[in-house]
Amino acid sequence: MSATATVRRSGTRKASARRSPGTRGIGVSGWVALALLGCVVACALLAPAVSPQDPNAIDFSGAYQGASGTHPLGTDANGRDLLSRLVTGSRTALTGPFLVVVISTVLGTVLALAAVWFGGWFDQLVVRVVDAVFAFPGLLLAILATALFGSGLPAAVVALAIAYVPYIARIVRSAALRERNLPYIAALRVQGVPGLRIALRHILPNVSGLIVANATLAFGFALMDLAGLSFIGLGVQPPTADWGAMVGTGMAGALQQHPQEALYAGALVVITVGAVNLLGDRLTERWEARS
Repeated sequence: MSATATVRRSGTRKASARRSPGTRGIGVSGWVALALLGCVVACALLAPAVSPQDPNAIDFSGAYQGASGTHPLGTDANGRDLLSRLVTGSRTALTGPFLVVVISTVLGTVLALAAVWFGGWFDQLVVRVVDAVFAFPGLLLAILATALFGSGLPAAVVALAIAYVPYIARIVRSAALRERNLPYIAALRVQGVPGLRIALRHILPNVSGLIVANATLAFGFALMDLAGLSFIGLGVQPPTADWGAMVGTGMAGALQQHPQEALYAGALVVITVGAVNLLGDRLTERWEARS
């Protein structure tokens, strides 16, 4: 048997071992969290179909109505149906964090793999830049970006994505560095396999579980940060429905003993973030058990 075939089989056996179940899935709590997130995503995708009314239809005569057949969760200060606004608001509440996670994960992973493979001065440069960006809180960068480029979701998403890159890059770099020092990688290099192919075909698949787990956790943090920006009026702008913005506008009603808008929107933020974090923890535990 040739040395190349031996290396390939060794790499295949190693990848198979990494994919073999170290635990029995993500556990009951993980599946419950996944089911909750599935319901939220389904509502976001089917919002126009499942919203009972126009979420932006104003009726001042029906302000702060209680639950009824027409308005199952009541109305807000402008007489808009709360259920319709909560369902529609799930779109912006999930789209922003999703974009943040996708951008930061792609950039952080590419940066980490490049730093690990090239090493030397390039690795040190990446580490120093990551540490410098890591020193600035993501929410602070987002506030600064909205102050410079105007309030709205795009500026906040870009700022948070940049702020989240160090989190992803540091974790992926640590795992990829350990992977790069394993014997099968050295054997592949001796055989003359190109570095890009080794990084994409061997290192990346073996750390993909950790990447997914940390991206899931980052989604929860991004959701909270964007909801906080909308709460203070720097994120999603009215009349667009958004959970964070609804908590902010609902505070006035809470002072008038009509807390339903802020209460319902805040509860959805808490439930969604809790489900995301729980799922991320289970995925991380599963990856660690497999490793």
